Amino acid sequence: MSNALKNIKTTNFVEGVLNSYSQIFFSNNKTLAVVLLVVSFIDPFVGIGGLISIGVTYLFCRFFGFNLAFFKDGSYGYNPLMIGMVIGVYYQLNLTMIFILILSTLLCLILTIWLAGSTAKRGLPFLSLPFLLTVWILLLTTRTFDNIALSERGIYMINDMYNYGGQFWVDLYQSLEALPLPKLVRAYFMSLGAIFFQYNMLAGILISLGLLFSSRISFSLSIVGFLTGYLFYIFVGADLSQIYYSFIGFNFILAAIALGGFFIIPNWKSYVLVIILTPVIAILISACSQVFSGLQLPIYSLPFNLIGLSILAILKYRLENKSLHVVQHQNFHPETNLYHFKHHLERYKNDTYFHIHLPFFGEWKVSQGYAGNITHKGDWSDALDFVVEDDLNNTYRMPGLEVSDYYCYDLPVLAPADGYVVEIVDDIEDNKIGGVDLENNWGNTIIIKHGDYLFSKLSHIKKGSFKVNVGDYVKKGSQLGTCGNSGRSPEPHLHFQMQSTAYIGSKTLAHPLAYYIKHQDGKHSFHAFEVPDEGDVISKVATTPLLRKAYEWIPGDEMVFDVFENEVKIRQEKWQFFTDAYNQTYIYNPASKATAYYVNNGTIHYFTSYQGSKNDLLYLFVQGSYKILLGYYKQVQIKDELPITFIHQPIKKFVHDFVAPFYCYLGRTYLMQKIELDDELQTNQIQIETVVSNRSFTKSSPELNTEVIINQQGIAQLSFDLGTTKIKGICV
Repeated sequence: MSNALKNIKTTNFVEGVLNSYSQIFFSNNKTLAVVLLVVSFIDPFVGIGGLISIGVTYLFCRFFGFNLAFFKDGSYGYNPLMIGMVIGVYYQLNLTMIFILILSTLLCLILTIWLAGSTAKRGLPFLSLPFLLTVWILLLTTRTFDNIALSERGIYMINDMYNYGGQFWVDLYQSLEALPLPKLVRAYFMSLGAIFFQYNMLAGILISLGLLFSSRISFSLSIVGFLTGYLFYIFVGADLSQIYYSFIGFNFILAAIALGGFFIIPNWKSYVLVIILTPVIAILISACSQVFSGLQLPIYSLPFNLIGLSILAILKYRLENKSLHVVQHQNFHPETNLYHFKHHLERYKNDTYFHIHLPFFGEWKVSQGYAGNITHKGDWSDALDFVVEDDLNNTYRMPGLEVSDYYCYDLPVLAPADGYVVEIVDDIEDNKIGGVDLENNWGNTIIIKHGDYLFSKLSHIKKGSFKVNVGDYVKKGSQLGTCGNSGRSPEPHLHFQMQSTAYIGSKTLAHPLAYYIKHQDGKHSFHAFEVPDEGDVISKVATTPLLRKAYEWIPGDEMVFDVFENEVKIRQEKWQFFTDAYNQTYIYNPASKATAYYVNNGTIHYFTSYQGSKNDLLYLFVQGSYKILLGYYKQVQIKDELPITFIHQPIKKFVHDFVAPFYCYLGRTYLMQKIELDDELQTNQIQIETVVSNRSFTKSSPELNTEVIINQQGIAQLSFDLGTTKIKGICV
């Protein structure tokens, strides 16, 4: 085995171990994982049992050929980890017990994979059900084994646990126990520690600090959940010993984090949901305790599992999804889930599944828009009529008596999107100027099916000009025919509408145009997923070949940059271009393992996500080229919002995380403010200038100025001005 392969396997194993710990708190934060690993060793037997179980899980995964990616992300490891820890609590760790531990780990892994497949079919997590089933089987079985001895330490012999670490641990434990803390706070820390089978203050304090560092939202939710449960116990006069001595309150904590910010996008309603559900969990705790006490079995996290799975299951039956949004792409971090959701909601709020484009070349005017005063009324109001005008706003050359005098007559009519031709009418003669054919209202028409319940209809086509037939599959931009004057058309124009059925005469359907340029008073503005107004002069986005080529990356390509900081070369950085299994394109830096996903749809190039080092040139490039229009239009500016995760002010962001579910006052804006060409007729070099600014409430301040220089070979140079630091990348 090569050293490189050994290093990869070692790295994957270490990541799997750490993620198994952090996954218990629905996280993949490595700092939290290390804290939890250390906490598990406050009682060394618990720590050793947990590590043995994870190691055994890894070996079984390799032996059976299970997907090691699920071990690496912790999915297969966190339930067996808890089995190892609980065995370390209950039993003396001898050879017999190690053998039972190995078998219990195997059973837990089998249940994990089986439940993972079963729950995944329903779009649900398996949570800690494998652990619960395994530990109950283990406790019931070992009662009949004479060679299995219960630990004489017990879960409350705290001083004995600390003696394993010497007098320092004893002194630390005693000082923490002596702190004058309210019972509520003490119970909170003890319940946190109990999640890792550590029944002491030190464990709870360390876990709370790790939780605070890794996620402010998870930390605040843990407090909200536990406090609500505690107050409910007082309100109904329940037995507080369940919280003080059984530490069963960790169900409140886990449910709050899971439902308030992990599986559901955190917002004020998710916090309200936690407050509403916590008393239900308290009731389940009492009910389950009554049932399982007769079997002498602990309920552990059973109430959390029951309520968590129930809520996630019933959310699938909603008719409307107004506020409790289930996380679709899990980032294992509530803040990232929230920020990416808000960013996606704002960025793609008008986006459509099918992109519908203008059905012509050149500049055309909307002579009649939606709800127009002439014919676009009632059920047929959402339609557009297009004509071509000259500088004097005339639609024809003099004398304007023949259809051929009109500028739009016989111009190509294009497919607005890919689809199948389902209907063509091509037997109606053009009207004379001023005449209309009311019997054949739509004139020569073509209908294209783009998807289920989405069709486009183009009417008043010139007879005999169709280039396609019914049943043909047409690509976006391919010529269908030419503009004519058939049907209810006193002068040549093109009628365009979207509809949900395949028939001529169908009701119209409001649908935005994907991208277009609006021309007004010699100025241009870019529009995306909008419906043009009546009177607007618009055109397709004409892309610039040199610009298009620079951002047209093919999987397998590579780019290498010499990176300079304040004019001093500091390193060389390589970018590789790939496509993943979902046909998503991305840039990869093999040195830092940073990944930047992007989309190039031929009109716009934009980045969708970035993961990895914040010290890479790639990280700056993602921000500086966050959204690039692939056509040159003087004075056209492109605006966008970056996720808050790109903000570089740790203290401000730390504070902001606490209030973000209720109100986001920080932001990061992007502006492509200028594109310059050396020669508009024969372009050899393009310079793009962008600026990224931080926003706090209503105040905005520039933080990153970017200059991209493009030549015939592609991107030649990147320059980033961060104020005191200047970063430059020269492509070699």
